[in-house]
Amino acid sequence: MSTLFIPPGIRNIWKNVSAADRIEIIKTNNQRLKKSGVCDVSIIIPAFNEEKNILKTLHSLAVNTTAKSVEIIVVNNNSSDNTEELVRPTSVKCILEKKQGITAARNAGLQVAAGKYILNADADTIYPYNWIDAMVAPLEKDTAISLTYGRFCFIPTGGTSRFTYFLYESATNLLRRYNRHFKEEAVNVYGFNSCFRREHGLAVEGFNHPVGSNEDGWLALKLRDKGFGKLRNVTTSGALVWTTDRRIQMEGGFLKGLNKRIAKTLFPQRFTEVRTDL
Repeated sequence: MSTLFIPPGIRNIWKNVSAADRIEIIKTNNQRLKKSGVCDVSIIIPAFNEEKNILKTLHSLAVNTTAKSVEIIVVNNNSSDNTEELVRPTSVKCILEKKQGITAARNAGLQVAAGKYILNADADTIYPYNWIDAMVAPLEKDTAISLTYGRFCFIPTGGTSRFTYFLYESATNLLRRYNRHFKEEAVNVYGFNSCFRREHGLAVEGFNHPVGSNEDGWLALKLRDKGFGKLRNVTTSGALVWTTDRRIQMEGGFLKGLNKRIAKTLFPQRFTEVRTDL
C-alpha cells in the first residue's frame, strides 16, 4: 500500500536543517552505528553531484535504530560539486570510483564493504528509522531468501502534488504484484531499497549486467537463478523509503514520466537504459 502523507519522521529530516547541524548529527550517530567488533551491515550509496541531497540521506541512515554494527560507504563517482567535501566531516567512509556509471559505483562499494549484508541506498532518498533491521531481518531468519526489497514513495520537488503521486504509486503497486505472480519479480527490485549477502553478491560478479537491463534487477535475477534463494518483498513500514521525483521531472514531468513507465512495464523489450548519471 502507498500512503497519502509523508510521515513526520521523514518530513522532519527532509525539512530545512543547516548543513553544520546535519554534519554533527551524522558524525555522532555514525560512530554509534559502527560499534566494535565485526561489521554486520554495509550501506552503499553511489553519489554523482549530490550536494543538495547527500546530507539528508546520511542523516536518515545515521539515526537508524539497530543493535547491529553498521558502516556507511559513499561512492563518489567523479562528482564535480561539493558532494565529497560535505561527506568528509561526517566521518562516513567515502571512496572514489573513476569509472562513470551506477554499476561501477555499486561494484566499487561492494568490493570494499566489510559487512555480511549489503544494503543498497541512493543519495536522494530518505530512510525510516528502522529500515536497516526491516531489510536485514528476513535474510537472518531464512537462508532460503537471497535478496530483500522494499517499496518507495515520492517526495514532490516539482509541481506534482503528493496526492497525484499517491494515485500513481497505488497503480504501480498493482503492476508490481502482477509482475511478482505472472511475469518476472526481479523487475520490482530497486537499487535504492534492497539487501543481500555480500558473499553471494561477489559470487555472481556483483552488479554487472547485460546491455538493456538494469543493475539492480539483474543482480536479483542472478542471485535467485544461481540457487542462493528466493526474493522477498518486505511490506512493513520500515521498508518503505521516500525518494525525490527528480528523474520524473527530468523526463518532462509527471505525465511524460508516467507514460514511459507504463510502456516499460508492458513492453520492457523495447527499452534499453544504461544509467551513467546515477
